[in-house]
Amino acid sequence: VPAGDDKPTLEELVEHTKSQLASYKAPSYVAIVDELPRNPLGKVLKTELRKQHGEADNG
Repeated sequence: VPAGDDKPTLEELVEHTKSQLASYKAPSYVAIVDELPRNPLGKVLKTELRKQHGEADNG
């Protein structure tokens, strides 16, 4: 999460992950959302994310 109003572009995020992670660990799909769906305990609801944005293509 960037500090202040300095927001990276989608291309900058992809390039950063490619430069910092092994190629098999870098995400092949990126979705920008305002907030993540969470349960009452604060855990991210991954099933809701998949419903909203679809399953990632794993190959």
